[in-house]
Amino acid sequence: MLEIINCIQGSPEWIQARLGIPTASEFAAILTKGRGGAESRTRQSYLYKLAGERLTGEAMETVTTMHMERGKLMEAEARSAYNFVTGSECESVGFLRRGRAGASPDALIGRDGLLEIKTKLPHLLIETLLKGEFPPEHKAQCQGQLWIAERDWIDLAIYWPGLPIFTCRAGRDEAFIRELSEAVDAFNDELDRIVAQIAAYGQMEAA
Repeated sequence: MLEIINCIQGSPEWIQARLGIPTASEFAAILTKGRGGAESRTRQSYLYKLAGERLTGEAMETVTTMHMERGKLMEAEARSAYNFVTGSECESVGFLRRGRAGASPDALIGRDGLLEIKTKLPHLLIETLLKGEFPPEHKAQCQGQLWIAERDWIDLAIYWPGLPIFTCRAGRDEAFIRELSEAVDAFNDELDRIVAQIAAYGQMEAA
């Protein structure tokens, strides 16, 4: 069942809403495979981070790069460019939660659509514009948002000032969404076991 949490993205309420659960921005990490069948270090790191959040009740610190900060500052500008090009009406949303997973789309569009905004440096955006296809590195996040929100399509908008905005629409990939939901369920089961193990370890230490 979908739960819509009305808050400002990045606010304390938003941070609390997503505490200790996998979110669409990290679904690619959950799907990442290690070499030779070994567990991916990326997946393991995310697993331990969420375990830490559940056990301490505090959000783990994340690294914010200069490019991420620039992206936040340009998001409103990118949304305006998207609205101008497409004529779409965008509705802001805080956090969407479905069971033990969640997502923060950059906007809801009508009754069926979502918007995800990315900013890319000029050389990367030029490459994307020339390829003219949905960048595969954003598939897990965007399909994950469609799964969580139960919507039919998502527009990816990639922006940099002074360059044409790139927009590409993706519909639901049901096979991928099934694979993703099963991977998230398995991830949450493993997360439960780790949290229980560490909690028991703490009780033994106290005794």
